[in-house]
Amino acid sequence: MNPTSPLALFITWTVYGTFLPGDARGWRHCARGEQTPRPKLEKWNRDRLKHDIVLLDTSMQETVESAINEICEFRVWTLWAVGARRNHIHVVATAPDYKPTIVRDQMKAKATRELRESFGVWKDRSVWSAKGDIEFLDTEEEIEQCVIYVTEAQDRKNRDLS
Repeated sequence: MNPTSPLALFITWTVYGTFLPGDARGWRHCARGEQTPRPKLEKWNRDRLKHDIVLLDTSMQETVESAINEICEFRVWTLWAVGARRNHIHVVATAPDYKPTIVRDQMKAKATRELRESFGVWKDRSVWSAKGDIEFLDTEEEIEQCVIYVTEAQDRKNRDLS
């Protein structure tokens, strides 16, 4: 492992159209971090969606989690936790010597491929929002906290509604 690499990555991405800039639940700007709700910005973004919002059902969530497991196994990345929710995905993984954006993008691509092969609703449309959030986890304690967040705390956050 590269000594300057984080111990793990906490990667989050959203289902297309479910967490728009300006969202009342809060949102993150790629350069400025956490942002307060901005209803007019959210409406502006919602009005420009090219597809209806489709939430992941249980079988789709299982497909996404299986795809993430497969890509991690294939790439020999350590998967600490994966949580596919109705409207977003969380992954905690260690991927030494890979750029974090490559890790995220390969996970998203594998999940997209599997969803499109198994569920007709995803053909010829966007599955995910662009990019996603990547946080570096530099200690074992941060990894442990993040794993608990992904596997247990998500049910208490009530963010599975679009």
